[in-house]
Amino acid sequence: MGVMYILICISIFVAAVFLYLFIKSVRNGQFDDDYTPSVRMLFDDELKSKKKESSTVKNNENQI
Repeated sequence: MGVMYILICISIFVAAVFLYLFIKSVRNGQFDDDYTPSVRMLFDDELKSKKKESSTVKNNENQI
C-alpha cells in the first residue's frame, strides 16, 4: 500500500511540472502564430470559390 502513495505523489509532481511548463510556454508566446493569419486572407477567396463549384456540381448532379 505504501507503494501506491509514492506513485500518487510522483504522478502529482510530474503533472504539476508539466502544467508549469505549459503555462510558461504560453506566456512566452510559444504557441503564437504570426504567419497563418496573414496568409489565410490570401487563400480565403479560393476556399469560397471551391465551395461554390462543389455546390454547383452537386446541384447539377441532382437535376440529372
